Amino acid sequence: MTNDHLISPSILAADFGNLQRDIELLNTSEADWIHVDVMDGEFVPNISFGFPVIAAVNKHAQKPLDVHLMIVQPERYLKAFKDAGAAGLTVHFETCPHLHRTVQVIKELGCRAGVAINPHTPISVLEDIIAEVDMILIMSVNPGFGGQHFIENTYKKIKQLRAMAQSVNPDLLIEIDGGVDAQNAQQLIDAGANVLVAGSAVFSSANPKAVISELKHPKKLQSL
Repeated sequence: MTNDHLISPSILAADFGNLQRDIELLNTSEADWIHVDVMDGEFVPNISFGFPVIAAVNKHAQKPLDVHLMIVQPERYLKAFKDAGAAGLTVHFETCPHLHRTVQVIKELGCRAGVAINPHTPISVLEDIIAEVDMILIMSVNPGFGGQHFIENTYKKIKQLRAMAQSVNPDLLIEIDGGVDAQNAQQLIDAGANVLVAGSAVFSSANPKAVISELKHPKKLQSL
């Protein structure tokens, strides 16, 4: 599955003073999506992008915007994020008391519907929603800030989720967000992940496009 997985670089780690430049860099890279982390300072202890910034990113982006809503009451803003340019909308299990309804609305808007879970949230809570979604995002760091260390228990959760999806949603996308780099990419894919989010690993590098290529072709990297 080396080339079947998708790479979604997170612009949370981009240079905000040169955001157009970094978006154009991603346009000419092997990235499949552009990951946009929306934080409200309430669900997570940080504040990031709002609608005007996402609309500005979308104006220059040639890759679909993979929008991850780390916010309370995301259902209030789904249409606004769609209108700003989101191709996919991922909401957190922990913030959605009416998760099934929220997923339905995302689909009705024509977006890819995703549900995210925090590191402490067990895979078992997804049993009643897994057949309804296009993607599950497993946080492999505590949400809120980039540059954190990868949580090793993530591999077990990926395997559990892939096994759960096998009979009810075999085409489920499993996205991993946090501490992803060229050293753990192949192990994540082997466990069952097929969308990798990378922020610091890409934008802290002297050659972001080369890092994206390494994430896209991890076995080739290992064989060098």
